[in-house]
Amino acid sequence: MDRIKTVRKAVIPVAGNGTRFLPATKAMPKEMLTVVDRPVVQYAVDEAREAGIVHIVFVTSRNKQAIEDHFDAAPELITSLSRSGKDAQITELEKMLPAAGSVSFTRQQAPLGLGHAVWCARDLIGDEPFALLLPDMISYGARGCMAGLMDLYGDVGGNVVGVEQCAPEEASKYGIVGMGQSVRHGFAVTGMVEKPRADEAPSNFYLNGRYILQPEIFDILAHQPRGAGNEIQLTDGMLKLSDDQQFHAHPYEGRTFDCGSKQGFIEANVAFALSRDDIGGLVFESVREMVRSHEGRIRLA
Repeated sequence: MDRIKTVRKAVIPVAGNGTRFLPATKAMPKEMLTVVDRPVVQYAVDEAREAGIVHIVFVTSRNKQAIEDHFDAAPELITSLSRSGKDAQITELEKMLPAAGSVSFTRQQAPLGLGHAVWCARDLIGDEPFALLLPDMISYGARGCMAGLMDLYGDVGGNVVGVEQCAPEEASKYGIVGMGQSVRHGFAVTGMVEKPRADEAPSNFYLNGRYILQPEIFDILAHQPRGAGNEIQLTDGMLKLSDDQQFHAHPYEGRTFDCGSKQGFIEANVAFALSRDDIGGLVFESVREMVRSHEGRIRLA
């Protein structure tokens, strides 16, 4: 078997307009909306670092300067905090600051889909396998989903996708993978179907926004016709790549919150707040009281 190349780089697409969160995203990138006290995009970066990624490529667009500033030094702020004796905050900011030269930004000039956004990172990735993390999808568990993908990749190489199980009747909401032979940390993928009918879904394992892809995907995306929504779809490109290369799936043992939706964003805030030692108890009591006060007034689906 050929030597498995190390995955050193990750692509994080942050070019979307965030229209589902208007008016909050009229002047602020959706990726900078906070789950508790850190922006959504920070969770993706932390997950990538946990998995061993050493260089992150952001695919950005106009009006996203706040993301670049967030991952830059802020000497005036540090000076102000130091004068106020807020050493804990300084430590936290220094911990999240990337090493010099470990972050790159490239532009997606037109909203042509996820596949096109990934293709825009081609020159910064080069001829290497790379991780892809969709920042709207936040991993919640003992460790991030990408670490598990790395475990599986280390065993089998090729291309790896993160998956979770949904209720069979909800398969039509997701990209679904076919389940093949089991391996350590996952299973072989026999196919991928975008939003199939429940009675036609090959399984109930859906793609959860975490990928390790080989660089050959760039050549495919360069010539990929537009698909659903008149956009260049990553799933279409992966299907083409699967004709020549193997795909495996890692079932994530935690939970992924879709912070691109209002429901998922609120659920993520509650879950991460409850998990914290400093505010978890207070939030629990507050949420419990709110639930009690709304009993009988909310129509459950």
